[in-house]
Amino acid sequence: MLAEKCALHRRAPATQETRRISSQRQPQGIPQPTVQFESFAGVDILPKMTPVAERRWNWLLWAGFLLSVLAFFSYFFFFAQFPLTRNFPWVNLLLFAFAAGFLAVGIRRAFRRSELYRGKVLGPILAGLTVLIFGAFAFLMFIFARQLPSSSGAPRAGAKAPDFTLMDTGSKPVSLTELLTAPVHGAAPKGVMLVFYRGYW
Repeated sequence: MLAEKCALHRRAPATQETRRISSQRQPQGIPQPTVQFESFAGVDILPKMTPVAERRWNWLLWAGFLLSVLAFFSYFFFFAQFPLTRNFPWVNLLLFAFAAGFLAVGIRRAFRRSELYRGKVLGPILAGLTVLIFGAFAFLMFIFARQLPSSSGAPRAGAKAPDFTLMDTGSKPVSLTELLTAPVHGAAPKGVMLVFYRGYW
């Protein structure tokens, strides 16, 4: 009987077989590296690690950066043509806010879920460039645009305003002399109030 068992053991096929052992504590939805044990004739040898799945493209980082570039240039080439979005760039500030949100979410998942998404190095770089773009936009809109140069030929306080002729909202020429001489309620006006404001016509 003992000889028969030894003969059966010797006749066991000497082929390689692979047993996959995976942890039961793996979180769902996250690919984990699989440990493979190579065995030869029933004897386990050194384990072998299977390659980890390739990480996904973190598109939120690029979306936030490109949206900040769009927010910067769209004001000068498009939104500056309309009074509603020219005098205060609220649309562009809203685009910058969305860009910051995209970058924040992209950087967060690049660091917290680094096994799934890329962007640990690229994310902070794009975020820094976005901060520079927003700083340049804020400087141009709220600081540089208010520093108007002084004019030597501008009338002083208390001086008489020079006569001029400009177009009104109906594309009709209106002069200062005409405003001072045209009767209002049957009498000549005592004066004309001029209001200057920042804008384009």
